[in-house]
Amino acid sequence: MVKKILLLGSGELGKEFVIACKRKGQYVIACDAYRNAPAMQVADEYEVFSMLDGEALMAAIRKHQPDIIVPEIESIRTEVLYDAEKMGIQVVPSAKAVNYTMNRKEIRELAHTELGLKTANYRYANNYEELCTAAAEIGFPCIIKPLMSSSGHGQSKVDSADELAKAWDCACQGARGDLKEVIVEQFIPFDSEITLLTVTQKNGPTLFCQPIGHVQKGGDYRESFQPAAITPEMLKDAQDMAEKITRALGGAGLWGVEFFLSHKEGVIFSELSPRPHDTGMVTLSGTQNLSEFELHCRAVLGLPIPEITQERIGASAVILSEVESKKPEYTGMEQVCAATNTYLRIFGKPEAHVGRRMGVVVCWDKVGSDLDALRTKCKGLAAGVHVTDGE
Repeated sequence: MVKKILLLGSGELGKEFVIACKRKGQYVIACDAYRNAPAMQVADEYEVFSMLDGEALMAAIRKHQPDIIVPEIESIRTEVLYDAEKMGIQVVPSAKAVNYTMNRKEIRELAHTELGLKTANYRYANNYEELCTAAAEIGFPCIIKPLMSSSGHGQSKVDSADELAKAWDCACQGARGDLKEVIVEQFIPFDSEITLLTVTQKNGPTLFCQPIGHVQKGGDYRESFQPAAITPEMLKDAQDMAEKITRALGGAGLWGVEFFLSHKEGVIFSELSPRPHDTGMVTLSGTQNLSEFELHCRAVLGLPIPEITQERIGASAVILSEVESKKPEYTGMEQVCAATNTYLRIFGKPEAHVGRRMGVVVCWDKVGSDLDALRTKCKGLAAGVHVTDGE
């Protein structure tokens, strides 16, 4: 049966999701705050408006009368999604999940206080004076984040009290909306960090992908690889925590659940996203029988997922813009396309900004191959692709 899907946010992850849905014969309306966003290029229809504008969001819902609403970004007036559920519309994975996960305070209280998951110690601060007090209680170094932000914006690692004023300004500038509250977290000297892609189904058990290792800079993803090295005991702990928190939030879909791994502290819950995860773009290399986007599509539509199997090892590395351009072009693609077991994905963003993610290189090899060597190959190829100004 064909479903009408309203996609809220139309970036590179949304584009791959739309492609998966179109391969299942679905009808998609892609929404974002700017024209010609990546997912709009492959959708049936599109709408341009800010999803923080509750009236505009509800107007789009009433106009298109979707069967399903799929948020792809965090900057959404989430109260409207509760209203949509009351209208009988399926919100993915649920309005509660989207609302909780856009606010670090909500999700931290659920994870730590209600569910008892192991997290870093933390405090909240509403102003600079409270920040100084909270940091002194947590100790240095510490991590300071806005309660509401996207893609690591506004995050800082602070090593001393002298850096707090700069971190406060960074958090306020990176915050989404007018909420200026921050969370101050204990710095965990972790050995590695992983994303555990977790699939909740309408009529089936919770499923897990092989863990994905990733490297972040400035709170934003730079590379990922699958499968990440992890002991069976740590993997079981991560799966138990992921199942517990996704069950508490409810609904069907794919989630990116992030953990720190420490030989001293064990598995520590970090964050989660109720949608395909940027680190999961490594699955576009065919590491699994079903990519994260195909898994999300099937879970959203209630289609069966018999199993998730690891088919290859894989690595991904992002292509960042070094220029500002309203007509971006690319050099170095020939080198990537000449490499074996390699795919290039240019996202199709209409404008380039310094530091903006414009594409990704993914590489793969057979199971049992040298994953470190594959990561090095992938990062080298991605570094050879450059964004230029076509005007």
